[in-house]
Amino acid sequence: MSVPLTRRRLLGVPVALGVASLGAGCGVVAAPAAEGAPEKVTPSRQPGVVSVPPVHTVLFAGDVVVGDRAGVAELLAGVHAAGLSSGVEVTVSVGGGLFDDRFGLSDRRPVRLGVMPEFPGDVLDPGMCHGDLLIQVSADDPDRVASVLERVEALPGLSPRWRMAGFRDRPGVAAGGRATAVNRFGFTEGLGNPDVGDAAEMDSLVWVQPGGGEPAWATGGSYLVVRLIRFAMELWDADLVEEQERVFGRDKDTGAPLGTGDPMADPGYGSDPHGERIALDAHIRLADPRTPETAQNRILRRGYTYDNGTDHTGHPDTGMIFIAYQQDLERGFTTIQQRLTGEALGRYVLTFGGGYYYTLPGTHFDDPDDHPGRTLLRE
Repeated sequence: MSVPLTRRRLLGVPVALGVASLGAGCGVVAAPAAEGAPEKVTPSRQPGVVSVPPVHTVLFAGDVVVGDRAGVAELLAGVHAAGLSSGVEVTVSVGGGLFDDRFGLSDRRPVRLGVMPEFPGDVLDPGMCHGDLLIQVSADDPDRVASVLERVEALPGLSPRWRMAGFRDRPGVAAGGRATAVNRFGFTEGLGNPDVGDAAEMDSLVWVQPGGGEPAWATGGSYLVVRLIRFAMELWDADLVEEQERVFGRDKDTGAPLGTGDPMADPGYGSDPHGERIALDAHIRLADPRTPETAQNRILRRGYTYDNGTDHTGHPDTGMIFIAYQQDLERGFTTIQQRLTGEALGRYVLTFGGGYYYTLPGTHFDDPDDHPGRTLLRE
């Protein structure tokens, strides 16, 4: 008989638990191919936020090692040029470190951008966290991702910090344009996302708007949370499906909230106050209590699976690259993560890296010299 893995034994190093809303369920149709058709965006927004996520991605975090603000602009222009390929989405975000005293940008920091803290139970690997820049390269063709990433990594002035490759397993699209994919636990991600086709909802939950205390250059950007999460697969696979469904609060085959029969149904917590149908510590119940007060806490998730085979102890090294966009970090991810303290899923997930970033506003297509970050760096 195998011995259940402890959190420390699974990774061989201390790691962190918690992710602000993993998905659950099925009941989706196949996603349309995006090959050769990069997302068209408005002049103020980058690709790779509200589009159907491509199948393959790499996140590359690095630190800026140039002498002045002009050097930062040259670096960002180079990243932009490297990504001008058909069928490839390149999304550029900045970390809080860029706003230190090196480049005279401290007074331009997005007001809610800080360093991702250690939540209860977290012990993050410093070598897999943070970074001045986070560059996500995505495409349906992994060779195109690799080609663009090679050009990005060759740019002078960018020192590598961490990188992680991911893919979306069995991608699909559910009601409201909600992009879905099946995670390593066998449940579908994305059913609880807001409707990306609802412009008003995106403007209230995802995109930073004028005012609100944010610097003017930040309009059209979004706060980004990345969490690198390892799954305790041997522990999970030892459980019966019924227990797995209780942990998530959804039917594993259909994706429906337990007792509803419809993947997109309201879980109906009001009629189940004692958790007899959906447990009080179920993931979906804590992540989104479905009250008028918590509707403002919703975030847009675009997670990917990572799979690094096995570690030096022979245990699976696989899990999720949790990616989430929101208008306000405190109102969104932080609030949700605090609600998830003590959830049943916590014993199966181990967060070991990631960070907080600000996804820059996009470019103006009629200006060949434009690039993400140009308004931030303007003298």
